[in-house]
Amino acid sequence: MTLEETSENMIKTLRAGAELQKTSPISLRAHHGMCLAYFEGKGYSEGFSAHMQKMLERLTGTDTPGVLVRLVTHTDEICSACPNNLDGSCRDAEKVQKHDRGVLDLCGLTEEQILGFDEFTSLVQACILSAGRRAEICGGCQWESICENRKSRWEV
Repeated sequence: MTLEETSENMIKTLRAGAELQKTSPISLRAHHGMCLAYFEGKGYSEGFSAHMQKMLERLTGTDTPGVLVRLVTHTDEICSACPNNLDGSCRDAEKVQKHDRGVLDLCGLTEEQILGFDEFTSLVQACILSAGRRAEICGGCQWESICENRKSRWEV
């Protein structure tokens, strides 16, 4: 590789890093990395489903590569349209936080950790979904029949 090629590669890398830094991370409940893997347009309400679809497109869209997420165990951007969100707190907070902590633990991640959405979904796929551990996190969830009968969109 020539000095000129090396310089061009460094400039591209720096620009890519600068673009990532311009984007504020999106708060995302850790267990939503699993929900989004199987989401098919069904949800707690019509408004929630439409918002979930929008968020899926925002997180995975080709027009927004390198989206950063901040992993949380409290209400996030997806929850903002959920009818179970009562003034910023989930009606089923204890149960849902258990799901969040399970995802964080199995993926070796921490609350408030910031990482690329693609990196996060790769970890969810490898550490939980492909490993056959989904039911450990959310077995008994009302949406389980969807997840049992669909292929994860994070599967490569």
